[in-house]
Amino acid sequence: MLTSTRNPLIKNLRQLGLSTKARRTQQLFLIEGTHALIEAIATDHALDLVCCTEAWRDTHAVLYDQCLSITALQLVSTEVLEAIATTVNPDGVIAVAPIFANQPVVINKLGLALESIQDPGNLGAIIRSAVAADVDGLLISSDSVDLNHPKILRATAGQWFRCSMQSVGNLPQEIKKLQAQGIKAIATLPNAKLTYWDLDFRTPSVILLGNEGNGLSSELIDLADEAVQVPLSNGVESLNLAVTAALLMYEAKRQGMTE
Repeated sequence: MLTSTRNPLIKNLRQLGLSTKARRTQQLFLIEGTHALIEAIATDHALDLVCCTEAWRDTHAVLYDQCLSITALQLVSTEVLEAIATTVNPDGVIAVAPIFANQPVVINKLGLALESIQDPGNLGAIIRSAVAADVDGLLISSDSVDLNHPKILRATAGQWFRCSMQSVGNLPQEIKKLQAQGIKAIATLPNAKLTYWDLDFRTPSVILLGNEGNGLSSELIDLADEAVQVPLSNGVESLNLAVTAALLMYEAKRQGMTE
């Protein structure tokens, strides 16, 4: 059992939680907590190492044996686990997993294009809703928050492993490719003439969502085939980005269910 927080392995793992640079350099990220670990295993995501406390091992004997059959396991003290974790009260287990190579997202019915998203909580909530609403996948501009950020994984409640995501360096170019395939680009704008209720989502579509503070860039706005707004009461300036995304995704899902 590892009991020293000064152990080189522990210091290294701690950096994976704190630093985007460390994750990209090592091509590894942290999976924190029992639920996230279960989802990673259920979706066959590779694991390099699982660190757990004796108490966690004794409480999750079946899961422990399952981990033992697929990856390396390291018992650590509670103090060491807390030193690795990015949460205040970790539940006793943290895994280390490889970052998979960027895979193209295939959009057949509905996708999201996210531009310059900076809040990991927002992105995590969008991912969680996208999986729940059966969205094909997410195109995310490369200047957005790191897709393997611990806060994103936590905000997805394990659904991170079930979401098709692609980081793209040139988002407008990707939108043009989709349009050439007959997929409609829908911008979300506060001053759009149409509400999201008015739009026909029954044709293949990609919803464009912009930065939390600045919204969509003029380049993406100009590319859009349609623009919609979410109606707001007087005095309300805007909705949270993840809420806006969920409303549009579920309106598209509703329309598809009523065909």
